[in-house]
Amino acid sequence: MEPSQLDVLLENQKKYFESGITLPVKFRIEMLKKLYRTIRSHEAEINQALIHDLGKSKFEGFMCEIGLVLTEISYMIKHTARFAKPHRVPTPLAQFASVSFQQASPYGNVLIMSPWNYPFLLTLDPLVDAIAAGNTAIVKPSAYSPATGAIIQTILSECFPPEYVAVVTGGRKENAALLEKKFDFIFFTGGQTVGKEVLRHAAETLTPSVLELGGKSPCIIDSTAKIPLAAKRVVFGKYVNCGQTCVAPDYVLCHSSVKEAFLREVKKEIQKQFGDMPLQNPNYGKIVNEKHFDRILGLIHKEKVVHGGESNRQTLQIAPTVLSDVSWDDAVMQEEIFGPIMPVLEFDSVEALVSLLNSKQKPLAFYVFSEDKHNIRLLTEHCAFGGGCINDVVIHLATSEMGFGGVGESGMGSYHGKEGFDAFSHTKSIVDKKTWMDLPIRYQPYRPFYYKLLRIFLR
Repeated sequence: MEPSQLDVLLENQKKYFESGITLPVKFRIEMLKKLYRTIRSHEAEINQALIHDLGKSKFEGFMCEIGLVLTEISYMIKHTARFAKPHRVPTPLAQFASVSFQQASPYGNVLIMSPWNYPFLLTLDPLVDAIAAGNTAIVKPSAYSPATGAIIQTILSECFPPEYVAVVTGGRKENAALLEKKFDFIFFTGGQTVGKEVLRHAAETLTPSVLELGGKSPCIIDSTAKIPLAAKRVVFGKYVNCGQTCVAPDYVLCHSSVKEAFLREVKKEIQKQFGDMPLQNPNYGKIVNEKHFDRILGLIHKEKVVHGGESNRQTLQIAPTVLSDVSWDDAVMQEEIFGPIMPVLEFDSVEALVSLLNSKQKPLAFYVFSEDKHNIRLLTEHCAFGGGCINDVVIHLATSEMGFGGVGESGMGSYHGKEGFDAFSHTKSIVDKKTWMDLPIRYQPYRPFYYKLLRIFLR
């Protein structure tokens, strides 16, 4: 899209929002229902797009993308009226006689920039929240998942006029052009490098933003963990979508007393879940492109591979791989892996581990497998992270009842459910002062008696 066309689109969306058509709750709910129906009618095409872009099976595509979007829409249809309703709060005695309330107000024209790893989920989920909050939106899918971007464009163009919701496709040129424009709110999901660029542009126009980034999310297996179950759940979370998941356990920190047992169970689980030849498993996906394929292969230290390591350049597949005897200096520990490699490191002291983890960048996710309440409390209370699980992985993002987001280097702000509605809204604080009386205490000339009353009110 040319800059002049983008200007026209933005102007039309601004006019559409200013007309007030998106404000009534009834309109928002009708639009959500329309989106729900349209997604259901295009499920087959969405599945095909996900297979083309990432090799996702029909089951995984529904479980991890389509189904979660439908759940978010259903949640918002049910709760938007309550979220949008003015919320009354107590009024200080000094403000007598008046009523105080808070009113959620849409930002206006929002920009949603999404990544390639969950291209349908991470585009439509924030859009659902934006629609529920009453905004117009321009959606920018990733160029690395073109088939999914195309079906998203088809769905949204069937549902909405472009002055309400529009899709802008393309790559870096289009991203740069969008960031040069003035939006009322920006929602970005992706890596830290691009996230910094987004925030830099947002700062120029003082545009509020939510950044959903990533990072090296640790998974701790302590000496009390139920090892077979831990291995089963970690293998699922690590290798789903070929490890291309922002909340996947990036690396495992295993207590030295159970490390060998954990490795044995991990190998068993990989065989159970993916078969003897994972690269021939039709339900095992692929790396998104050759650039990332080569980057991930470069992180595999062949001498430290204890399972997997096979790859197929023609299909862009890398088998579920486990590395042992990994050190913090290894290449695989210098960046977010975002692929099917599981480095396993050792630790001996939970207390020392807390200090070590807090010396690292704040991760998006944090996982603890333990039956020791003291260890669980120590790790979850004293370590900084966006969100996480105790005795499981990744599932914390699959609920509309809790916000999902990062902290520090892993992002800012959160969404899903009420948190998502709030993310795309500005909350106005309003005092409705009554006119049937007017206390004279605040007006000059000030009197000693009023000063005494003031000290009673304000304490």
